Formats: sequence, structure tokens, C-alpha cells
Amino acid sequence: MANAMRGLGLSPDVVLVSSARRTLQTLEALSPLPDSPIIEPMDELYLASWQNLLGLLHRVPETARSVLLIGHNPGLHDLALALTDADAMARNPEARRMAGAFPTAALAEFSVSSPWPQLAEGGGRLVRFMIPADLPEMAE
Repeated sequence: MANAMRGLGLSPDVVLVSSARRTLQTLEALSPLPDSPIIEPMDELYLASWQNLLGLLHRVPETARSVLLIGHNPGLHDLALALTDADAMARNPEARRMAGAFPTAALAEFSVSSPWPQLAEGGGRLVRFMIPADLPEMAE
């Protein structure tokens, strides 16, 4: 996933990562991240509900253009579903695929137009959804 993120030019300004060993290992596998983002290990991310994850995103400085959230299911999956509005879910095959499963190491990229403190349910547009099986190196 690290190579895919680099190839897509994904460069977070802020990384919110659960302080759990497995998520810290995920962050390590993604390193080095371009542009030296602010990295915040957070105990609150461990098994957080989507509402709590959204609350943590509300605390991101408005100057941050992009955030990478590394956490746990079912909260991450539920957050991705909550950010996707119902119309997009009906029209977008990638959104429907994301709704079906959100496996370990999945990447859901969203575009949001509101400032972080105002991000609300239905406030994201799914740009892409990738799982490890989608990657060429996993197909070999």
C-alpha cells in the first residue's frame, strides 16, 4: 500500500495513528512518508466508534490539507460509510464495494470540502477505495 500511496501522490499533513502495536507497525511500513507529516499516536483511536473518530478529525488544525487515519475496524469502516452520502453509495460502484468489506490495510481516500471541525456525516466524497488484493505486487 505504501508504493500505491506514493504513486498516487498521497502525502498527509497529519497522521493520526492508534497507539496499538499493529497500527504503529502499519505506520512503520508506510514510512518514510513524504513531507514529514505531524504524527500523533493516540490511545483514543483504539477500537473507537465512527462518531469518536469523527470527533478526533474535528480536532485536526484547519491548516491541514490532508489527514491519514490509521486505526481499527469496525470504526474505520463505519466512518467511511458515514462520510459517504447515500446518493454516492447508490451511484458509485467503489462505494458499494467499500460498503461490502473493509479489510486490513484498506485505503479509502476522501475529498472533503468543509473545514475539519465542521466535517459531518455525508460530508465526504469517496475518491478511491483500494485493498491489498488490488495491488499488482499482491497479484504475483
